[in-house]
Amino acid sequence: MGRKVNPKAIRMGINKTWDSVWYADKKNYPKLLSEDLMIKERVSEVMKNAGIDCIKVNRFANKIEVLVYVAKPGVAIGRGGEGIDLLQKELSKKLKANVELKVKEVRKADLSARIIARTIADGIERRQPSKLLAVSAKEKIMGAGAKGLKIWISGRINNASQARTIKFTAGSVPAQTLRADVDYAFEVAKTIDAGLMGVKVWIYKGEKNSIDEED
Repeated sequence: MGRKVNPKAIRMGINKTWDSVWYADKKNYPKLLSEDLMIKERVSEVMKNAGIDCIKVNRFANKIEVLVYVAKPGVAIGRGGEGIDLLQKELSKKLKANVELKVKEVRKADLSARIIARTIADGIERRQPSKLLAVSAKEKIMGAGAKGLKIWISGRINNASQARTIKFTAGSVPAQTLRADVDYAFEVAKTIDAGLMGVKVWIYKGEKNSIDEED
């Protein structure tokens, strides 16, 4: 059962919360959803090198607040805040609304599944050995204080003719315990010679019974 359900989705309202917070009626919902997807896609594209953990969208009566949690705030903000200002103006123009973009630093980047998955995917795109990337990530995660992890890399590994999945584990990762704080991410590496390769990362941080927002 644990493999069939997204580890974050099954824990919504227990120790996970939604990345987009707003309400819309049936008529306006598709429009606002497509706007959210466009915002996340554009921010991910511009701040790719900053190590994005998550992008949260909060809608208010007179503005749209976009919170971007990154490992390298300096790279995201740009010199003198120029990068973030240009992106904020671009989004405001596209959405025809007041967009307020805020960048926040991730306290423990080595415990972020998305940052780790993206790091491995970027390494695969640069033709680094998948096994070495996963072993290095495993040591970083456990060294940062994680209780357990799983890393799966799927595709034509080392340019093999047949696709396969290599798996790395450490500690324990409860699949069905709802109070378990499990961070999960999936990223795709686009290689020239081996096609697409998938990277899945699960990080178990311990038990948590409530939702505590990061400031």
